[in-house]
Amino acid sequence: MTGSLTLLRRLVDMREFDALHEACYSLPVISPAEQVLLALAQAHLAQAHLAQAHLGQPEAVRQALAGLVPAALEVDARVDLAAVHLLLGECDAAQALLEATRTEAPDHALLLARLAACYVQRQRGEEAIPLYECSLRLQPDVDVYQQLLRLHLQRENLPQAEETLAAADLFWAGEREHWPAPQAALHDQQLRGLRLELWLARDDNARAETWLESRHAELAEDDYCGLLTGYAQRLAERGRHAQAEDALRRGLRYYPEQPDLYQQQAELAELQGRLPQAISLLHRAIHLAGQQQNKTLPLRLKLASVATQGHPALARQMAEQAIEEAGALTPSPAMDAGQIGQWLAQAQVALAGADAQEQHYSGAEARYLEVLQAYPHLVPALQGLGQLYMQLGRIDEAVGLFEQVLAVDPARGHAALINARRFPQDDETLIRLETLARRPGLSGPVQPGLLLQLAAAWEKRKDYTIAFTLANDANAASRALLRYDPVSHRQGSARIRHAFSRSLYEHRVGIGNDSTLPVFVLGMPRSGTTLVEQILAGHSQIHGAGELGVIPSTIARLERWERHTGSGRHYPDCVDDLSADVVAGITASLLKELRETLPENASEVRHVVDKLPHNFENIGLIKLLFPNARIISVRRDPRDIAISNYFTDYAARHGGMGFAYDLRWIGEQLADHNLMMHHWNQLFPGDILEVRYEDVVSEPEREARRMLEYVGVQWEPQVLDTSELNRPVKTASVWQVRQPIYQTARERWRRYADFLSPLIAGTNAKIVHEPIEMVSLPVPGMQTDGIAHYRQGKLDEAEMLFRRLLHHVPEHATAHFMVGLICVRKGHLADGIAHMEKGHQACPWNVNWRRDLAQAYELAEQPEKAQMLRGRHVGMDDRVMSVIDIDQDDALPLGYSIRTSATAPF
Repeated sequence: MTGSLTLLRRLVDMREFDALHEACYSLPVISPAEQVLLALAQAHLAQAHLAQAHLGQPEAVRQALAGLVPAALEVDARVDLAAVHLLLGECDAAQALLEATRTEAPDHALLLARLAACYVQRQRGEEAIPLYECSLRLQPDVDVYQQLLRLHLQRENLPQAEETLAAADLFWAGEREHWPAPQAALHDQQLRGLRLELWLARDDNARAETWLESRHAELAEDDYCGLLTGYAQRLAERGRHAQAEDALRRGLRYYPEQPDLYQQQAELAELQGRLPQAISLLHRAIHLAGQQQNKTLPLRLKLASVATQGHPALARQMAEQAIEEAGALTPSPAMDAGQIGQWLAQAQVALAGADAQEQHYSGAEARYLEVLQAYPHLVPALQGLGQLYMQLGRIDEAVGLFEQVLAVDPARGHAALINARRFPQDDETLIRLETLARRPGLSGPVQPGLLLQLAAAWEKRKDYTIAFTLANDANAASRALLRYDPVSHRQGSARIRHAFSRSLYEHRVGIGNDSTLPVFVLGMPRSGTTLVEQILAGHSQIHGAGELGVIPSTIARLERWERHTGSGRHYPDCVDDLSADVVAGITASLLKELRETLPENASEVRHVVDKLPHNFENIGLIKLLFPNARIISVRRDPRDIAISNYFTDYAARHGGMGFAYDLRWIGEQLADHNLMMHHWNQLFPGDILEVRYEDVVSEPEREARRMLEYVGVQWEPQVLDTSELNRPVKTASVWQVRQPIYQTARERWRRYADFLSPLIAGTNAKIVHEPIEMVSLPVPGMQTDGIAHYRQGKLDEAEMLFRRLLHHVPEHATAHFMVGLICVRKGHLADGIAHMEKGHQACPWNVNWRRDLAQAYELAEQPEKAQMLRGRHVGMDDRVMSVIDIDQDDALPLGYSIRTSATAPF
């Protein structure tokens, strides 16, 4: 071996690939062996720089290998060439080269270690273990010790793992001083993490916690926080997410300004469906990273990803800021121009995602295509554009993109292709994917989404036992992260039925809006609502708007208003307080939102369809607001509904779809749905059209005519061409709706009949709930009418209404505060201040109430209390006020600047 090769391979041993790359390029003449080392350096650097971006390996690596003849290389060079193949994902080529070379050099330690790595990639760990052990006997190496230790831990060979760790520690104690500081620190961190992993595998939590706590005193901040985030990752992989979050919170007590701890907390919160908390934590991490003059770009991209679904405006803002930050970066030794370009590409992908979420489809497509022109192997761009094409019905183009993903990231590619109903054809691929799906990650011991995709693939192959086992394991893992409470749901359903009683409508005659614009298609999820909407949307006078959130948003605004007023009431209790004026405001807002969904040149459209399935719980509110709204209830064999839900991974698993991950919960939800629909049909006999999915697929024209006649439009035959409908679809049925009407989904449950006992038990169980206690207001609008009287100077009339409201809702904060204001104006300061204090205590965030109460204290000659109230630091409360406050009035006619809240929530 020449001197230069010795030095270059020493750089490989020390994992100094930047230095190796520079050294190879500085050689005046490069030999074949050095050419392989150059390719190895390029492959390592590409993997390190691009792994986060999910890019394919650059062609530069293969160009460095151009012209090489492997058989002409020396043994060491062939072993290095195999490492390049491994980094390029070419496991077959690497293994063939190493096995052929092994006959020539059977005791080559590095060859044995790299051959073991090939077996690991093929999930043949038992065959890799003796190769690693033989390699270590020939030439101890800290990397090989770590790989062997990981294999023992994966296979729960704990005694062997302890022996391996002890040998690694002994070797590393004598070796460490010969390593460059950065690489030595990396190995230190990896060995510390593996030590924690061993203790966790032995369930020795106390020892792990004690040892981790003791490291705080001896490690630098970054090293300790790196150890802590690794520990939290390992806890999450074992499904112990609460313990992981607790460990991170303890770390923040030591280092409250460490962005990495906030970022990992945010990832755990996102995983468990706590998106507002995740967004808040990422904002905090961004703020701290900016203060410390560190890059905020990765954090902004993460926040854009979290916010895309529910907060597209925030996602857009973060993506734009990431683009601005990336554009301001200048190349340096730590970050070359290529990496800056990759950051820009990822930011553009995030912006395209926001475009798609806001239904700017052409803009999103153009942005994705522009990114792919520069980075054709960027997985998020390939996947994002593919998903966009799926929504737009361009299935073949989507499949082409997913096949490109497959070449770069097989797990993601196969999952996307399965979702597009392109299934792997061989058992080996499915088994390999299952191994990947059962590899621990942040979501826990398995990856539920991939397991459900594999369940669909095995169902396609008609192996229903394997399919159900995979679905069962996926749902069990998801349930561990859900906060769904079937008892609470059942109680909530009973409360809805109680609130929307016949007497409510008898006392609210004529308060709704007569518009026939809205049409609601609803039913249990996976009952066929999408198919029904597709048929309706094929009519020239009907627009299918998809799953709109207008009714849930209305409910959220009502809840916000009740919090704002401090009534202590919630939806659905508060619907008895909706006056004609408030309903007029609500319906005007809703009709405006519905019209905004219409495409350009939609002058013929007379009806807009909202097909949010769970609106079956909201029929009472819909009929109160829009008595003439058309409502189509879709029914289907409950067993088919159950299986379809159980095999679907919902984006809203932490929202309204938590029930879908347990067969008993699904059964209970089906029973609640039946009782709810019985209640609505009793209240509104003949107003709700019931459609059976099985009838729609067997007699589509007959059922389509029924539906169109019910909506009030003439027959148009093109409504039956559902696969030709040209509009985006975002639901879990995105693939099915692009197909002609088919019957193959009927009686799917029979394939899984042996597994349905939990479903049957849940469906047939007696529906039991706690007795409902609910305040009923005799007339609506006492608060708003009282404020109106107050403004007009009719203090007695206002006081009467507010005291009457307090009779029914004794803790109503606004009523207390307004009675207090009136008493103050009448000169009854003590009584007035007592009422104002009660109101303020219930709503301490209300800045104006605080100001008004301070002025009342001054009138009562209590300046100390006034000063204390004015001097109180509100901090976050003021910011909360800016979010939840709905409207504020200026000075009321009191003679001084006492102000109060708005009159209505809409």
